[in-house]
Amino acid sequence: MQEIKILLSGAMGRLGRAITESASESGCRIVAGIDVNQTAGEIPVYQSPLDLADDISVDCIIDCSHHSAIGPLLEYAVGHNLPIVVCTTGHTDEETALIHSAAEKIPVFFSRNMSVGINLLIQLAKQAAEVLGRDFDVEIIERHHNRKLDAPSGTALMIADAVAPILGDDTEYTYERQSRREPRRKNEIGIHSVRGGTIVGEHEIMFAGCDEVITIQHSAASREVFARGALRAARYLVGKPKGFYNMETLVSGE
Repeated sequence: MQEIKILLSGAMGRLGRAITESASESGCRIVAGIDVNQTAGEIPVYQSPLDLADDISVDCIIDCSHHSAIGPLLEYAVGHNLPIVVCTTGHTDEETALIHSAAEKIPVFFSRNMSVGINLLIQLAKQAAEVLGRDFDVEIIERHHNRKLDAPSGTALMIADAVAPILGDDTEYTYERQSRREPRRKNEIGIHSVRGGTIVGEHEIMFAGCDEVITIQHSAASREVFARGALRAARYLVGKPKGFYNMETLVSGE
């Protein structure tokens, strides 16, 4: 198995450290990092892509930093014709447009959640929505640690975005109900966020019908789940033609 050389953005963060720890078992090697925290370690860490040494040999970039850093990183990837795996969430519409624009020039893998299990949950949720339709109310609950900044999570939105087209074009997302005193509308998908403790990540989609409830749930016990997924995505992406890829294309082998 050929070793894949990785440039890791967000190298000093929790997911970045998990990726570094899991790299060797996935046939990858972190050759350099980008992070505002330039703590000394086994690899050189730079504050910006502009600071990278010219002689660094890289096969793929993995970004697990902060969504606001995506612009310069995409510029570097396009300028050096490097594939990039984007693991960050909370992107603005402008940042999302930059990601899709870069995919017209280089291979870009973008997923709001790098877990294969979450991808399976989404496939099951889509099947359930096709069978149950609007006879069942759909509610999504996500739970994360108390330091997570964005709410709802990118994964919760990813689940909702997968199910919504099946339920109908007029489907709307509802994030809170305390300001309204009215019955639940049939075209709603409720999305709820819980923040507490050290919960790595839990996502649940509930289909509530008359006298019965179906729940599909995924729990991540550690960040290694996401680290392995990111490294698997990097290995998958190297050698691919320019284009937009995600966990669904990876799992299907496209």
